[in-house]
Amino acid sequence: MMIDLLFSRILTGTTLGFHIFFATLGVGIPVLISLAELIGIRKKDPEYILLARRWSKGFVILVAVGVVTGTTIGFQLNLLWPRFMELAGELISLPFMMEAFAFFLEAIFLGIYLYTWGRFKNPYLHWLFSLPVIIGSSMSAALITTVNAFMNAPAGFRIVDGQLVDIDPLAAILNPATPSKVFHVLSSSYFTTACALVALTAFFILFRKKRISYFKKALTLTMSFALVTGILTAVAGDVSAKYMAAYNPEKLAAAEALFETTKGAPLLVGGLVDKETQEIHYKIELPKMLSFLSFGDFNAEVRGLNAFPKEVQPPVEIHYMFQVMVAAGVFGITLSALFLWGRWRKKKYTFSNWMLRLAVLLGPVGIVGMECGWIFTEIGRKPWIIYGVMKMEDAVTSMTGIREYFFLFVLIYLLIALATAFVMISFFKKRPVEQDPQYREIHSGGGMRR
Repeated sequence: MMIDLLFSRILTGTTLGFHIFFATLGVGIPVLISLAELIGIRKKDPEYILLARRWSKGFVILVAVGVVTGTTIGFQLNLLWPRFMELAGELISLPFMMEAFAFFLEAIFLGIYLYTWGRFKNPYLHWLFSLPVIIGSSMSAALITTVNAFMNAPAGFRIVDGQLVDIDPLAAILNPATPSKVFHVLSSSYFTTACALVALTAFFILFRKKRISYFKKALTLTMSFALVTGILTAVAGDVSAKYMAAYNPEKLAAAEALFETTKGAPLLVGGLVDKETQEIHYKIELPKMLSFLSFGDFNAEVRGLNAFPKEVQPPVEIHYMFQVMVAAGVFGITLSALFLWGRWRKKKYTFSNWMLRLAVLLGPVGIVGMECGWIFTEIGRKPWIIYGVMKMEDAVTSMTGIREYFFLFVLIYLLIALATAFVMISFFKKRPVEQDPQYREIHSGGGMRR
């Protein structure tokens, strides 16, 4: 039973970790496509229009993979966690159904958007079709996030003699965790997407020696988006910390490796945790900052892990996931601010090799930070699958052979990843921007089509 529970958790975590990469880009890329087209229209700059067109072609591939992996998650919830679905199905089926309609909205208008380029005399009419795509993709993410929020802060029901009564699906969706989680998921999705496109653009400039205006504009746009959304993500992280302090203090204690309840608790930067001695080595302490960030009071009391029974304590190892997530955000905000300052002041370092190398690094750093954030969120709820209501061992399937399923799905995900990379690389390698007909038209004096 324990081995099946372990592999059920690993398989679910692997599927979520794989899917979340495509889902995140699927939320953020439509916003950047829309921004690029809008700037191109307003400035009468065809290179921004070309940027939007090329991003949209790559986006279609990511959407296809995201749909497949997202469907897999639905199947696995029923296969691996049937008791969870039995209990929660009446409460969280509504956001799943609404998410399907949000996806239909996105898919329908994405098709219209892709096949109506240059078909309107007024270019703003085409741009308007990008807005339902943004709404649909962001609403999909928000609705699915409410399910995760429900798992962290269950609401909208009572259990009487083992049966659900007074069921209120809207209250389940609008649970206490929903505002902070939806805010954090959307802002971090936009930020991670910006980081990924910054890295891709910087790679072309640096390693393919393509210091042309098209790529410089792309890098400036993605860096600007990274700075704005990075700041929003930091604000969302602060809101999430205050939520944890109020509703899930043991998770906050594990995130900060705080073992003893402390007034005026310090905020840790880095540190290696020794669980045996409950000491943290090689740390930097910011005095009283944890109390302030949690409660708005430098002398507020923050409960430590030892204040909770051992059987409900989250693993303190999530401290490392939390630190990586925060470090990725700080790196992204700092680098984008430095780049934009240099661009504004016309500094020579803006497109220097060292700046571009850091920009290339920002992509994997942002993605790792995003993945660590999700690991932190899910592992930090351990041992609960529904916080305070149902533990994981009570929700797992009684089916055996989960280990074999795990290896099969890992092989499938590996093949999907290789196929996706092959298609994306082939597309952009065989059709570099210089060979795009619109690019040739732009630089032969044709300008932007009206």
